[in-house]
Amino acid sequence: MSWRAAFSRSVRGSLVLAAVLLALVHASGVWKLGFIEQIDRAIADARLRAQMPRTLDPRIVVVDIDEASLASIGRWPWPRDRMAALADELFARQQAAVVGFDLLFAEPDDGGLQALDKLAAAEPTLQPSLSRLRDRLDNDARFAAALAGRPAVLGFYLTSDRASHQAGVLPEPVFDAAALQGRPIAFTRWNGHAASLPVLAAAAPAAGFFNALPDDDGLVRSVPLIAEHNGRHHEALALAVFRRYTGGPTVAPVLPRDRWLPRDYSGLEGIVLSQGAQTVSIAVDARVAVRIPFRGAGGPRGGSFEYLSAGDVLAGHVPAGHLAGKLVLIGSTTPGLFDLRATPVSEVFPGVEVHANLLSGLLDGRLPVQPDWAGGAEVAQLVLTAGVLVLALPRLGPVTALLFSLGLAVLLVGINLWLYRAHALVLPLASALLLTSLVYAGTTVWGHITEGRIRRSLARLFGSYVPPELVVEMARDPARYDMRAENRVLSIMFCDMRNFTRVSEALSPEDLRGLVNTFFSSMTAAIREQRGTLDKYIGDAIMAFWGAPVADADHATHAVRAALAMLERMKLLNHDLRERALPQIGLGIGINTGLVCVGDMGSDIRRSYTVMGDAVNLASRVEALTRHYGLDLLVGQSTREAAGDAFQWLEVDHVRVKGKQQAVTLFTPVPPPLAGTVSFAEEMRLWRLARHSHRLQDWHRAEASLSELRARFADSPFAGLYQQFTERISEYRTSPPPPGWDGAHTFDSK
Repeated sequence: MSWRAAFSRSVRGSLVLAAVLLALVHASGVWKLGFIEQIDRAIADARLRAQMPRTLDPRIVVVDIDEASLASIGRWPWPRDRMAALADELFARQQAAVVGFDLLFAEPDDGGLQALDKLAAAEPTLQPSLSRLRDRLDNDARFAAALAGRPAVLGFYLTSDRASHQAGVLPEPVFDAAALQGRPIAFTRWNGHAASLPVLAAAAPAAGFFNALPDDDGLVRSVPLIAEHNGRHHEALALAVFRRYTGGPTVAPVLPRDRWLPRDYSGLEGIVLSQGAQTVSIAVDARVAVRIPFRGAGGPRGGSFEYLSAGDVLAGHVPAGHLAGKLVLIGSTTPGLFDLRATPVSEVFPGVEVHANLLSGLLDGRLPVQPDWAGGAEVAQLVLTAGVLVLALPRLGPVTALLFSLGLAVLLVGINLWLYRAHALVLPLASALLLTSLVYAGTTVWGHITEGRIRRSLARLFGSYVPPELVVEMARDPARYDMRAENRVLSIMFCDMRNFTRVSEALSPEDLRGLVNTFFSSMTAAIREQRGTLDKYIGDAIMAFWGAPVADADHATHAVRAALAMLERMKLLNHDLRERALPQIGLGIGINTGLVCVGDMGSDIRRSYTVMGDAVNLASRVEALTRHYGLDLLVGQSTREAAGDAFQWLEVDHVRVKGKQQAVTLFTPVPPPLAGTVSFAEEMRLWRLARHSHRLQDWHRAEASLSELRARFADSPFAGLYQQFTERISEYRTSPPPPGWDGAHTFDSK
């Protein structure tokens, strides 16, 4: 390998290594690259939208405190007696299975109690009468009574600030902190809260927080299932509703096995809900959160959940039992109540429907999650992707490399989609796709730079000999090609223009130049189309060879095909000469295959890439014999054997040319329109009989076969051959061959 090639490969390897290291640094968490995380989020959002069912979940209904409800009942907050009436309607008349409140009841509703107390203080005589009114005006007590003993789940909000504001009563934690065995699990942590009034919390002890987790771009994609508040662990609203609906299973954390992990590992595999012998496992991410399995666009017209106006429910417009056995979430889509979120599905998404989607996922047992081992999976994915690219791309051409890279990207996307669809796993993909793009782009750009330089270098060496497409092929592995001489089996062609003198006498010098240029251009194009290497122009003759500098296992076949194409092109050229009333040009082509020396040869003044050897001389002799036999194309026996059955052959003669003691058999390919016809089969039968009789020196029978051939096949392209053999037999009658004659005809001239 030359130093240039080694340098090129080292630079390409460095580019690939830099791309791989950059991706691995991101995947391992050493240095998170924001733009890759943004791409991953965009991919996850697109995957989510593509996989959304966009169908109605009939199990969950949203009772909406909408604009119409506020218009009919009054501004928010409503008096708690209205909320008590709403609870009575949902539990008694509608028979809802569970009702969850995506609302906060942290402030008391005195319902006029303060005014009543002032009146009693001012008029002591009225105290007995006023005390009887007190119970009727205690709206919080009325609401608590409506909730007591019923499957209601209240909501609360967790906060973090320096003052640690705390209002209302939080529910009991879902599990004891001792279950964590002292592990520092990375829960979302809060020090403040706003929860329900004590009277309400006592009536409905089940409660869940309705906090979500906006990402850096402000979109809500996740909800923590368990959050930590001052060392105690509480559940999300959707999980609380789900547990109330399923009979109140206990919650326990699932700690990771520390066989391969350090003791201070902060991840949690998941949580498990247990009730008797039945258990439900829920996987969580590093923050003990899950992705929201959005079903559709969101809102009353989104089609994911049935929305009922709270005003209609209170007014009794909803048929009795319509909500029987269903899970009801009470929330608001009114912009003024500030419970609208930005999500990947919609920029304005009701907060209550976030919990409805999460509850739907809990019921289906499908909550997408990015597992704690996602980083390791990303590293492994990058290593495998880089390995495949490094092994494959340097061996491929530009188009094939592009298709391969696209195919690899499609495979990565397909695996990622399958893991999401089949196992609800949210795994990173952007780094692998980016790595694929960078490696392809880097190797392609550098390949273009180096290949352009290599191609120019090769073009300087071989551009005048071989076709451009072979130069491109050579540029893929330039170290294999130079102009040093070597021995190689090649196929050599000599092509000579016949009748050139007569044509040149009839043309002006300018017209003659045009004819010669047209002839050489046309013949050279036919040679190059069959991967031939142009050696030189010799007067009105052409020398070419096949099999070097680019190795070609089918060099003999390509040489014969080029010769046949040259004969066809010659017909078109002669057609033009006939229209100009000029003599036609003939063509003689000889091809031979054998071991030659090929390389850069010549003097200090002028050198060329050429071939030398006995096989070259024989090719020249074979071409010269085309005139003798009246044929346009002759090939040596070695060429016929190398080309094999790619053509149908006619054995022409067994000859001994000047300068060679060993005889050689000459062949010519049969024109395709003629091969296979019945008449030609009969012609070949007679010709083989004539040749056999000729070798046996049975002149009488040979002449009889030749006579029949000339009579029946006077228009055959081989008629001149039959006439030449007839004349030769006449000579043998007067001058018989010497004893031990092998049937070869000896030519004493070149």
